[in-house]
Amino acid sequence: MFRVEPIIIDDLVATGIEVKLPKTTLLVVSTNKGYIMCGALDVALLNEKLKDRNIIAGRATGVRTLEELLDAPMESVTYGAEKLGIYAGTTGHEAIRKMM
Repeated sequence: MFRVEPIIIDDLVATGIEVKLPKTTLLVVSTNKGYIMCGALDVALLNEKLKDRNIIAGRATGVRTLEELLDAPMESVTYGAEKLGIYAGTTGHEAIRKMM
């Protein structure tokens, strides 16, 4: 099962996606520039093997809902996210604001 819902931050709309998988849930909040995601995101892969794509993304661990993802500090972020001022410790809300 999956759910897609609008995420409104400062009158701007991002897309929240929740995918129920066996024994886990995949969580993503996406904008037209980048996204934040649950612990399933492999930031090292994006930074190393896909570096030329300049992907803007952040990873939060230990989250189980979209709300928790937005409230959580980013555990790690891509080089592209750092260029926007998003760093480890930035909350999901703030990361999404900077990606809009």
